[in-house]
Amino acid sequence: MLFSSTISLENFFVNAYKKVIISDERKTLLLKISYAIAKDYTLNKEVNLNFICTHNSRRSQLGQVWSFYAAHYFKLNINAFSGGTEVTAFYRNTVKTLQKVGFEFQLTDFSHQNPTYQISFKGTKKAILGFSKFYSDPINKKPFMAITTCNNADVNCPFIPTASHRFHLPFVDPKHADGLYIQEETYLQTSQQIAAEVYLIFSEVKKLIS
Repeated sequence: MLFSSTISLENFFVNAYKKVIISDERKTLLLKISYAIAKDYTLNKEVNLNFICTHNSRRSQLGQVWSFYAAHYFKLNINAFSGGTEVTAFYRNTVKTLQKVGFEFQLTDFSHQNPTYQISFKGTKKAILGFSKFYSDPINKKPFMAITTCNNADVNCPFIPTASHRFHLPFVDPKHADGLYIQEETYLQTSQQIAAEVYLIFSEVKKLIS
């Protein structure tokens, strides 16, 4: 089964960066991540990013998918992965939010608990697999740079000994809106926020390595 959208993915990505207000403090953190990526990229010509959150169901998945698109948009050899400290599922509301802006989801392994999707978009022959998994899953290439996305305190996030770098980039969990009338809007806003910040990170990397 193929799920897709006719909305322009590129327009959403670019407009997210234009519309979302990023504080100076947050921008400092995003630029720090950009510099670390650019440094590794210059040395290795490739970087692996692993977005990590407890359940690998919402924010970490959004981080992976938007980074997958950003690598294509900015023509960078950056691989995007995600994982958690628990295995749950790529939450359906997260999938629907990404479909609405143009990502295509092909169901490749049906499971009531944790289905697997092949995720792509128009204009690329590449695809990534989307499903909930541990951050140490073999599909997540090493060495990787860990970006933790839970909005609890940094000290409560997992210690990741295999990470070459570790950055805490928290986002508010859209889970609080599940089942409420603001559900769709909340998930879209979270997706837009993550898209905007991923745009800033990747655009700065592009400048630094040029």
